Amino acid sequence: MSCSVAVSRSPVFSPSGIPHTYKTSPESLSLGHHRKLQRGASGIRGFENELPPAAPRSSSSSSSSTSICSPASVPNRKRPARLVIPLTGLQAFNPPQDFGGRLEVEEETERYSVYCKRGKKRVEMEDRYSAAIALRGDPQMAFFGVFDGHGGSKAAQYASENIGERIVEEVAAKGEEGMEIEGAVRNGYLRTDGEFLKKGVKGGTCCVTAFVRNGDLIVSNAGDCRAVLSVSGTAVALTSDHRPSREDEKDRIESLGGYVACYRGVWRLQGSLAVSRGIGDSHLKQLVIPDPETRIMQIEPDFEFLILASDGLWDKVCNQEAVDMARPFFLDPPKPSPLSACRKLAELSVSRGSMDDICVMIIQLRHFIRCNVI
Repeated sequence: MSCSVAVSRSPVFSPSGIPHTYKTSPESLSLGHHRKLQRGASGIRGFENELPPAAPRSSSSSSSSTSICSPASVPNRKRPARLVIPLTGLQAFNPPQDFGGRLEVEEETERYSVYCKRGKKRVEMEDRYSAAIALRGDPQMAFFGVFDGHGGSKAAQYASENIGERIVEEVAAKGEEGMEIEGAVRNGYLRTDGEFLKKGVKGGTCCVTAFVRNGDLIVSNAGDCRAVLSVSGTAVALTSDHRPSREDEKDRIESLGGYVACYRGVWRLQGSLAVSRGIGDSHLKQLVIPDPETRIMQIEPDFEFLILASDGLWDKVCNQEAVDMARPFFLDPPKPSPLSACRKLAELSVSRGSMDDICVMIIQLRHFIRCNVI
């Protein structure tokens, strides 16, 4: 992680071409886990907690500096056989698996693909992801998230297992309007943070989430995981990294009695943590807040795909370059290969010197367009 950030006032962060957008105020895996939400008379209830040893949907094998946007060749690598998961019958999260010690995890379905790779100097992978489709039996309702843990994987693990359910519960209780949904997502983040802190476990995690319902895309983040949208091939950043070097974050930290210092080229909160928002981090909780920033928009026909990724990607690959590399894998209708796009992006980051964990998820938004929009 470094002190370079995407500032919320940047033109790329606030494109005029995206309609129906709301913003919050600045104040405001096991890897690849899949858990099943169970439905009852009261709606969504608890999650199953265990998975049989063999998981049919996942295959596995054994921070921010200035983005480099010059072309680079990515070596071909042998990978596990791809498993394509049909949408029929898949309603939500499946139980998590223990991926301790694994180097890679990948998954592909009709609507999303994800690839995660452990950093070269990591003892365990701290990135996690979450995906749930056909929530409450509605094929147009889905939740996706990428979580980048620090100080261990426990916070990322907990957030990936719980934050989706919390957000769905809060949205169901709050209502349909934009500001109400924004507040519901915030409550979901805060509830997850509060529940994790009660466990007395060390560590924290950055989050980026995408909740889809009724043709709307609701993207939120806390920390430096990022969401980038491809609009007819143009990269649009939907989130702004929360780092101590961001002016409004620095002002907030200092107003609370904290300080920001540059250590070995990276701006850090209290001289230690390179992010200023996230779940967990109990020892810095007054300063490291869980409040997300949220954008809400209607999914349009020219919204091609959404990339959610940890800073292991964004530290080395800029937004437009990521879209340019991924897009050709979607433009060959007979043989689209979003999973290959995820892998190529991760491999590009590694080829440029990334030593961090990398998690890349690509969501195909055409499946979630409201029917009357077409």
